[in-house]
Amino acid sequence: MSQSRSQMKRRRFLNNSLWGAFGGMLIPGLSLSACEEESLLDEEVNYDGKVLIIGAGAAGLYAGYLLKSKNIDFQILEASGRYGGRLGKLNGFADYPLDLGAQWLHGKNSIAGEWASQMKAKITLDDSDEYFWFNSQIKETLPKDIGKIFTREHDLPDISFKEFAIGEGFGNDFKDIVEAIAGDSGAAASRISAYWKIKEEENWNSGDDDYKFQETYFDLINDQIVGDIKDHILLNRVVKGIDYSGTEILVTDQLNNTYSADKILITVPITILKSNAIQFNPTLPTDRTTAFSKIGMDAGMKVFLKFSDQFYHQNIIGGQICGAYADESIGKAGDDHILLAFIMGSQAEYLNSLETNDLIVKALLGELDSMYNGLASPSYIGSHVENWTKNPFIQGAYSYSTVGMGNARHIAAQSIDDKIFFGGEAMNLNGHHQTVHGALETGHREVLNILKSIK
Repeated sequence: MSQSRSQMKRRRFLNNSLWGAFGGMLIPGLSLSACEEESLLDEEVNYDGKVLIIGAGAAGLYAGYLLKSKNIDFQILEASGRYGGRLGKLNGFADYPLDLGAQWLHGKNSIAGEWASQMKAKITLDDSDEYFWFNSQIKETLPKDIGKIFTREHDLPDISFKEFAIGEGFGNDFKDIVEAIAGDSGAAASRISAYWKIKEEENWNSGDDDYKFQETYFDLINDQIVGDIKDHILLNRVVKGIDYSGTEILVTDQLNNTYSADKILITVPITILKSNAIQFNPTLPTDRTTAFSKIGMDAGMKVFLKFSDQFYHQNIIGGQICGAYADESIGKAGDDHILLAFIMGSQAEYLNSLETNDLIVKALLGELDSMYNGLASPSYIGSHVENWTKNPFIQGAYSYSTVGMGNARHIAAQSIDDKIFFGGEAMNLNGHHQTVHGALETGHREVLNILKSIK
């Protein structure tokens, strides 16, 4: 049976064949009922303490926005020279703005979806056609439906997606398609768990359709949140130490500036927590650091290629150098021909090993030339490489579910002594990790937990 293109969307390739109805609360608290959430948000707060937020990504920004609405004193420390985390905007490369990081709104049933509706943001359903690079040919369909291997009634085994796919008969001919599917989840096929990839997303409830912004995802967050809290954000503050041994929490940055707070919300990428870039006193509980180590986050980059002609299809899945190429002009108000190379996992690691952007672009153009009979190089105009792996404060793409992961996210997201709280997409417990709206949900959840702790 052939694979339909509708089953292989740019994000969540296997969405329709993997999950039926989704359940659960849209924004679950770690331990709060819906009634408790509503009560905490409605109650007046009389709190003279201070909350320090580490990281000005979507989770940290939204948490600050909510704290300000409750008149709670807070400050956000951001390591880089800009806010937004894995959101970013590129102007001037094309005659329309580009998302340097997250760009697809994955369903409208979310905080971000509600904002887009309220602000009348111009979004377009991305139902673009997809084609496959398979056995050295561009094909409209695959000879076998790889999505069907996940529809078995019994649980999938907790083995790598690569091992599972091979066991189900999707061997060497499908290896680049398998890598593309795994890469969409931010990992090499040999590292992501077939079981936990599905298990963790059983409660996904934001919707199955993907949308693109005419402007950018960064604009939505910037316009909705940042204007009210910009004065609370301190940039270029690389946190090196957190001392929570006493009643007052002391935070030290790389310039030896010290900040004091009563509570801290940490929203940095999981890579930063895993690398021990922040030293804690006392050291974090072993179960916490073990949980961090079980949450995966690997290399990732986006390369925008500008061409004089559109010789390519809207989406090409299954390249050996890049698992997924996508036409950036969809949903945009402009005429430039921009093709996005969306590169994750082992493919991103390989391109990182080439060391220079020129070599990265050369490799991608070579693959496109092989796909399109040499049409890429002659029409090539320029490129922009956004390498999230080499960003010292990000160090990768987004979190994924590893073999043997278990309940690591639930353990990692637990607060410590009602002093230290954890947010960010990797700490999302509702299957919405890897997404902006998932990060926003954790900011919401942890503000509720902070409010609960000060009642």
